[in-house]
Amino acid sequence: MKKFAFPKIQIGFIDALLLASFMAAAAWALGASPILIFILTCVGLIPLAKQMGIGTEILAARAGPRVGGLLNATLGNAAELIITLVAIREGYLELAKASITGSIIGNLLLVLGLSLLVGGIRNGAQRFSTETASRYATLLALAVVALSVPSLFGQSIGAPEDIRVEYLSLGVAGAMMLIYILSLVYSLSDHNGVIPSPVGVEPTHTKGTLKSALIRLGLATAGVVVLSEILVGVIEPVIAASGVSEFFLGIILVPVIGNVAEHFVAVEVALRNQLELSLEVALGSCLQIALLVAPLLVFASLTMGHPLTLVFNTFEVISVVAGVAVVALIAADGRSNWLEGSVLVAVYAILAWAFFLMPV
Repeated sequence: MKKFAFPKIQIGFIDALLLASFMAAAAWALGASPILIFILTCVGLIPLAKQMGIGTEILAARAGPRVGGLLNATLGNAAELIITLVAIREGYLELAKASITGSIIGNLLLVLGLSLLVGGIRNGAQRFSTETASRYATLLALAVVALSVPSLFGQSIGAPEDIRVEYLSLGVAGAMMLIYILSLVYSLSDHNGVIPSPVGVEPTHTKGTLKSALIRLGLATAGVVVLSEILVGVIEPVIAASGVSEFFLGIILVPVIGNVAEHFVAVEVALRNQLELSLEVALGSCLQIALLVAPLLVFASLTMGHPLTLVFNTFEVISVVAGVAVVALIAADGRSNWLEGSVLVAVYAILAWAFFLMPV
């Protein structure tokens, strides 16, 4: 009699993470522990964000390099944008604003730092174009100034809920979007222009039809929306059970989860000794968050009954300014090494620890 043998099932990393998405939804439906639901949801969002990136790459490959770059620039941070929009709708404005500055800090210090660290260990000292770094540094400086103005002037204009402070934020958001549009026009008209795109690097997933790309993008987006609803729905129980503040969730956890797929891309190309591409991933994502995502959130919040202003606390402003300054100093000579990367990661760890210890 022939013995029955169970078939061998090989589960890949992405498959395992996608399984976590279904587990998160099941745990929420069954009323499991809020912390367990939160962890599973965070893990489940990672592959969905990756699938959105793959779908965008396929669309970009079919549309040509310049239109493709525009698609990447527009959809690069879609997952994080969805999470933050759900948070705004539910009234978690502190989390939403913290996710903006957290994304900028994370890309400047953590992502770029890890890229320089692993790239330096693997390849030794690495070189990159000082012209490219200088253009990014200039745009980042303008973005930081724009984000800082409402925080600095808002205190003199009135209370955070004052209508004049809201008008200030709307005006700044409009100017930031104008700068973003102008940067896209410049980059589309000049081959050497900087496209503020976190995914505008060598595409690795270009096989597939337009229909398959749209289906992948649509399903992944729907999945992100569902898991974002679950994630935001358990925030209050998680804060009560763990003692972690809403501010910490917004400035550290949400940006890491929403952009983890792009973070892997930055580190991967640095390992291949393509540090300039890694810079474009990290710094391009910062520009997109500051010049596109933040203004979109400000205008979108008006339709949700929870107006979002660009008034950040002093610690956020100082952290962003310090991050841009440190990166500008490191990028000035066109050379990098693993020590500089470790410094950036260490600064991010120090800031994360300080944010964690801030009172709820």
